[in-house]
Amino acid sequence: MNDYMTLSKRIEFSASHRYWNDEWSEEENIKNFGKCTSKFGHGHNYVLETTVKGPVDPETGMIINIYNLKPILKGVLKEFDHKFLNIDTDYFEKLIPTTENFAKILYECIDEKLKDTSCKLLKVRLYETKDLFVDYWK
Repeated sequence: MNDYMTLSKRIEFSASHRYWNDEWSEEENIKNFGKCTSKFGHGHNYVLETTVKGPVDPETGMIINIYNLKPILKGVLKEFDHKFLNIDTDYFEKLIPTTENFAKILYECIDEKLKDTSCKLLKVRLYETKDLFVDYWK
């Protein structure tokens, strides 16, 4: 019998963003997003926790070797680390880079990269600050 477990990996990265809806007036944007509407954006030191699930390999005792998981995660984060999300990525061309939307995008990118592994992505947890985070899973 194969046991199923989860494994979580935490990685820190930095990015900036701006909340703005082009379909709204400046007044409406400020009403909804406050100081987050600054055209210069603002940055965060994000923490991404990625949790995978799968059977424990009886030969290695692991779901996935962390030395295989880590480069996958770092490869995905390379697109976002030290970037102004609204400008430097295509993901937020029409999508407001809220923590909720960002977590979903990260989930989708990581899930795609894990397709050729023995584990499956269970969820991502994205911390915008030490006491504000979003969990996303399907």
